[in-house]
Amino acid sequence: MSARTVGSSRRTCRPSGLLINVGAERKHLTHRWAYLLLTLPPLFWAGNAVLARGVVELIPPVAMSFWRWVIALGLLLPFTWRRVARDWPGIRAGWKNILQVGLLGIACFNTLLYTAARTTTAINITLTQSVMPAVIVLISFLLYRERISRLQLLAVCLCILGAAYIVMHGEWQRLSRLSFVQGDLLMLLAVCLYALYSVLLRNRPAIHPLSFLTTTFGVGVVALFPFYLWERGHVAPLQLSWSVVASLLYVGLLPSIAAYLCWNRGIELVGANRAGLFVNLVPLFASLMAIFFLGEQLQSYHLLGMVLIFSGLALFNRPRPRGR
Repeated sequence: MSARTVGSSRRTCRPSGLLINVGAERKHLTHRWAYLLLTLPPLFWAGNAVLARGVVELIPPVAMSFWRWVIALGLLLPFTWRRVARDWPGIRAGWKNILQVGLLGIACFNTLLYTAARTTTAINITLTQSVMPAVIVLISFLLYRERISRLQLLAVCLCILGAAYIVMHGEWQRLSRLSFVQGDLLMLLAVCLYALYSVLLRNRPAIHPLSFLTTTFGVGVVALFPFYLWERGHVAPLQLSWSVVASLLYVGLLPSIAAYLCWNRGIELVGANRAGLFVNLVPLFASLMAIFFLGEQLQSYHLLGMVLIFSGLALFNRPRPRGR
């Protein structure tokens, strides 16, 4: 083989190696971006859970859920209706998935959470939510036979352990004192439905994320409307005040539009199993909010819980060694 041929061969090999490095770097940046996106929804949802307990005597549960999505849909529509019109063929083709996720993740989950907050404690609600990653993994296996390694299973256990340690304030004996009343069962059902929602997002139609978000919000509003009318006539009408309006604006903007955009995009980038682990940040953020807004002191169980949660996240997302 001539020197020219060897040189030519070397030159042709370099771009392929460069492409591999660029591809790996791009994948790494994509994952970092996804993890940032997935950190925001737990922050907003923690505020939603704290608020649900705070306004339990001011806003009926169905009314809170209904007006939350009315506000979110009203904020979205002026910017998305043209895109929805362009995506209408894809929306019609994927109407079953839109209906499923709209009912599960929009209408049912939040209404059940707000209803549960009336009869159970914040500790019980947060502890039940921390089970969601395990439920997502289980549903992914049952529906799609997604495999999970022993290392990833250990990571899931670490995250749940950290979340449980925080919500029980480092006192494991609290577990034996938890009473599973109606609210606990409703919250468990809510977690299962939202886990199913997260898994079903893999089947969403090939339309723009804003079109998908708008149509699922619309499904939630339509589904909740008759229940809202019933609650208004038979339970209690919504009494408006500045605190009620501010609460509805918060839940309509941050836990709704911002959180769902970040959550859906994060699942699209890294999958439901990885994304599900970030739900364990909800009790962490809720504890920090209590410290900041209620003047509570940082305790050792907060620090240990943080270590367990972030260790689990790091372990689950640890890159697998390449085969030799």
